[in-house]
Amino acid sequence: MQTFVIMRRGAWEDASDLEDAAAESTRVADDEMPEQVRWIRSYVLEEEDGTLGTVCIYQAEDADALMEHAQRAGLPADEILPVANTVIVRDDP
Repeated sequence: MQTFVIMRRGAWEDASDLEDAAAESTRVADDEMPEQVRWIRSYVLEEEDGTLGTVCIYQAEDADALMEHAQRAGLPADEILPVANTVIVRDDP
């Protein structure tokens, strides 16, 4: 599997909406696509308009599998970028 970053900008009105989306994303990845997609972590962004967005780290067969996962889970996928390398300076807080 390759590692990817997915940008989801201003997709949720509040934390409750985001929690619902995360639950559905987990369900789709774990139950429907366990061999194609693996969610690693997400960073939640507070957008200028007050909505929430995310930067998500996934492992997947390819970008098409991530688009399929997003469609099944009802999630936006504004941008999907392959990760070329990882540089760890400090562990995530």
